[in-house]
Amino acid sequence: MRCTTCGAEETASCTCANELTTTLNLNRAHTPTPMGGTLYSHDENLSDEERTVVRSLSAQSAVLIIQRGPSSGSRFLLDAESESVGRHPDNSIFLDDISVSRKHAILSRQESGFSISDIGSLNGTYVNGDRVEKVALHSGDEVRIGKYRLIYFTGDMS
Repeated sequence: MRCTTCGAEETASCTCANELTTTLNLNRAHTPTPMGGTLYSHDENLSDEERTVVRSLSAQSAVLIIQRGPSSGSRFLLDAESESVGRHPDNSIFLDDISVSRKHAILSRQESGFSISDIGSLNGTYVNGDRVEKVALHSGDEVRIGKYRLIYFTGDMS
């Protein structure tokens, strides 16, 4: 059995079990090491249904898929000019956990996909393990917001 927070086998090696979510806890890197600009195991973790969704995306849209955290497996289609992310139910992408700020981040359409901007969240926004203020996203990027690990895919993937 794997820990839903860090992905480690739930044994003595899992140091996050039963810990409260704090800024220090969130700063620990439990993210896989990027290889060639993308993360290596995300594609293998997709279900057949998720692969079908990714392959059927139009060139102008993208999707975020929750890989770890509450609501694992949930998908968010990105097809508007701007999408808000946060713990408040009025956000386009509602992530219901205390580790997520009410207004946490904004996803904005760019020429070649979307960028993500942290909007003053307490625990920060991470892309491929690095804390970011604003960064362009690429297919396969892992976005970490609080306890949530989301994988970003664009319509240009084959």
